[in-house]
Amino acid sequence: MPYVNVQITPAASRDQKRAIVADITRSLVERLGKTPEQIHIVIQDVEEENWGFAGQLTDEWRAQNAKASGKS
Repeated sequence: MPYVNVQITPAASRDQKRAIVADITRSLVERLGKTPEQIHIVIQDVEEENWGFAGQLTDEWRAQNAKASGKS
């Protein structure tokens, strides 16, 4: 019984999440010979303030890089 946990920042739409689940399921069926009913996938939306990247919280990193590139 494969269990897949996908953690992303909350920017994906429901349609994108549906496609991710379908893609992962298809891959595990093809690669491991599992049936779709054996596969469990959890998508967790992690707020950027709870995600670290490049030594910073992701929301602060994005703000800093947006400012540096002239984007607000």
